[in-house]
Amino acid sequence: MRNTQQGFTLIELVVVIVILGILAATALPKFVDVSTEARAAALQGVVGGISSASAINYGTRKAAPAKGVVVDNCDDAGSLMQGGLATGYTIAAAAIAADATVACVVTQTSGGATANTQITGIL
Repeated sequence: MRNTQQGFTLIELVVVIVILGILAATALPKFVDVSTEARAAALQGVVGGISSASAINYGTRKAAPAKGVVVDNCDDAGSLMQGGLATGYTIAAAAIAADATVACVVTQTSGGATANTQITGIL
């Protein structure tokens, strides 16, 4: 009868660990950078939502003055969105004349990133 050994040799285990280390070293930088891109995409989503809410509010208020919300300042735009402005974001206050479109600055409080959104004033 022959005796057969089972299992891996030390060399085989070391080779597998080295290969896994190389794969982890090449993939890790790609995953670390994703959080920055995710924050930027979230900011763009909030900015787009504010801009859309402003356009819908403007049309609603023009069609039926009793409906919609008065917007005469940039920081009024937070109330246009369902549920209000998302936490972690602020809108810089700036006056808006009726029927005028202004670029308002939205700031992400966690990262300090900013983006502009278009808000149309309506009384």
